[in-house]
Amino acid sequence: MAKAQTKVEDANLPDLQAEAENLRRKINRFRTSLGRFFVQKQDIIDLMVVAAVAQEPLLLVGDPGTAKSDLVLKFKDALGVSDQDYFEYMLTRFTEPSEIIGAIDIAKLRDGAYIRRKQGKLPTARIAFLDEIFKSNSAILNILLTIINEKKFYQDGAPEAVPLRILFAATNELPEQGELAALKDRFVLKVMSQSVSDAHFQELIDSGLQNEAHRNLNQKPWIEGHCTLDDFLKANRYLTLLFSRRQGDGRGEEQNDRHLFFPDVVFREFQRLVKTLVRDDGIFISDRKLVKLYKLLRVRAWLLSGGTVSMDDLRLLAYLGETMQQIEHLQHKVPDLLGDA
Repeated sequence: MAKAQTKVEDANLPDLQAEAENLRRKINRFRTSLGRFFVQKQDIIDLMVVAAVAQEPLLLVGDPGTAKSDLVLKFKDALGVSDQDYFEYMLTRFTEPSEIIGAIDIAKLRDGAYIRRKQGKLPTARIAFLDEIFKSNSAILNILLTIINEKKFYQDGAPEAVPLRILFAATNELPEQGELAALKDRFVLKVMSQSVSDAHFQELIDSGLQNEAHRNLNQKPWIEGHCTLDDFLKANRYLTLLFSRRQGDGRGEEQNDRHLFFPDVVFREFQRLVKTLVRDDGIFISDRKLVKLYKLLRVRAWLLSGGTVSMDDLRLLAYLGETMQQIEHLQHKVPDLLGDA
């Protein structure tokens, strides 16, 4: 009898270590292959992959028509994610909770149970895309915070786990309102999707026309089968187990993930950059965000070079902006601080 396949959430570290390099190759093929179907969007795709492996939400910021939705849709398609595992919605201030988490089941309501028919809605999705996320009302915001923070929603007053693992959101503009600060803070990384027509006019026309043809012919050549959602989940499980591991150094001292994968000279530079951005540029970096940023740095390092964080990985700090001005400013400021000017 064939051995039953281990669920991703039950996989142990030795088994995942044996598979880690193959996972890394598959995910890297995925990200570089997907980049071929866009003009000058590889940096954004790389961030999407890092955020997806880390299972941290990513915010795409930019004017309409700058490929934000297309990036997410092709990403989802290329992973082979079924419609049952995917949810997308454009939010407005009139969006009702039923549109996001399902309508109330009237038959059960007659029996006194406040149960939502969640099938096909956000509570059943493993990957989701929420467009214009900051245009939603307070009722939706509270639901989203619970789902993002705690991976659960409430059925008849009782918490119920959700399978959501990858969340992308988009906005044309970043809000300044205080009531949206909590939701905005959940997105550690925010990346600008900019128009490329000025610098890549001819390439954009050729690529755009080809994309239109693919759409009209119902073709999806970006589905190349390089990796699956489960590969991303395995990578996350592997890195999470590494983060939790402590091992001896042979002298009676324990070493954690930082000792093993974050060289002192790079860690000191990390501290310097964070302090500089907070002090000189007014970038808000909460304690929670700082810990998640460490995780994202490690994911990037594992993905691009096998594990140890380098100075190059600190480029992620360029995506910490909280306003449009900060996002644009950090695109130049962080490379300057790293000596890339």
